[in-house]
Amino acid sequence: MKVPYVEDNATQGGPVAPSESDVARMVRADVETWKPRRGPDWDDLAVRIGVAGPSRWVIYSTASAALVIILFAAFLVGSWLHIGALAPQPTQLGPH
Repeated sequence: MKVPYVEDNATQGGPVAPSESDVARMVRADVETWKPRRGPDWDDLAVRIGVAGPSRWVIYSTASAALVIILFAAFLVGSWLHIGALAPQPTQLGPH
């Protein structure tokens, strides 16, 4: 909505501030002409996100690299703590 500029301190010969009835009429005209959209605008949202964010291949490659780092760190921690199949397996030396 466009609202005319109104100064805090009026000066002689400056722009005349609109009356309250003029402002009320302008607001009422804008409110009456406004039509709500039906539902969210998914296409517009997808376009804005696509333009603003990185491309998909950057996101996928970054996620893949993060997954590799997480799995490698889990392997090292598991080996160091001797957890699960990563732990050294006990061997039976001698007769049973």
